[in-house]
Amino acid sequence: MPFSPRGKAGIVASPPWHYVGNFLAIDFWAKPEAVEALLPPGLELSLTNPGRCTANFVDWQFTSDEGDELLDPIRSQYHEFLLLVHANYEGQSVMYCPYIYVDQDASLMRGLIQGYPKKIGSVYTTRTFNIPSKASAPLRSGGVFAGTLAVKDRRLAEGVVQIENEASARPVAVFGSAPVITMRHFPSLEAGRENYPAVYELTRAKPEDTAISEIWQGSASLRFYDTPTEDLKELEPVEVNAGYRYTIAFTLRNNWVVKDLRESCAFQHDT
Repeated sequence: MPFSPRGKAGIVASPPWHYVGNFLAIDFWAKPEAVEALLPPGLELSLTNPGRCTANFVDWQFTSDEGDELLDPIRSQYHEFLLLVHANYEGQSVMYCPYIYVDQDASLMRGLIQGYPKKIGSVYTTRTFNIPSKASAPLRSGGVFAGTLAVKDRRLAEGVVQIENEASARPVAVFGSAPVITMRHFPSLEAGRENYPAVYELTRAKPEDTAISEIWQGSASLRFYDTPTEDLKELEPVEVNAGYRYTIAFTLRNNWVVKDLRESCAFQHDT
């Protein structure tokens, strides 16, 4: 939606959706009980990494199959803060997204369709360019990258990574290292059925044609701030492990429901 005779007014084009993004990722631990409190039915706290999380500041470029978004960059480019927590689903290690912020409506709608609880925010990351310059963070040992998130004009998160060397193996903090489970939820409008949503399910996407650059790693710092409208600070880091800078590309065309959660709702409809 919105629907129009020529179909041009819709916020989101039909899949497949093609993405490429520069990630600044920070691997950290929060209090396990704070992570557990965010997990929906069907997910459990990770047995091997209780409380482990990844904060991602991402500079994305997107296109549909037609590719016309690339010729209208305001439609194809956006920034994102993506918070992932380690969890278990039926004995398998997965990641779950409790919080995510973007700066574009099309990205927000694509996320809601997939089950990512996107909100509008202001996200910025340090850029690197193909020529040496003091204004370009170098992708080499000693390069320093930062990411910031603000929501409703208030600073909510900031992270800094000083890269030191290339990783020899893919770290668990890298996007796609574990399946990402999301929760699609859409409430009912019928009076008395507020606790029985029209849509309430766990979903999973299957990225295709994934490519990833070299992964730079190094020391990192991460801080969350308290604001009147957000609860991100409940996941305040108790320990920061490491930070990473890399680029990843993939295509999404297939998402599927892994569990219908409506059966867990207490509401029973009168017959």
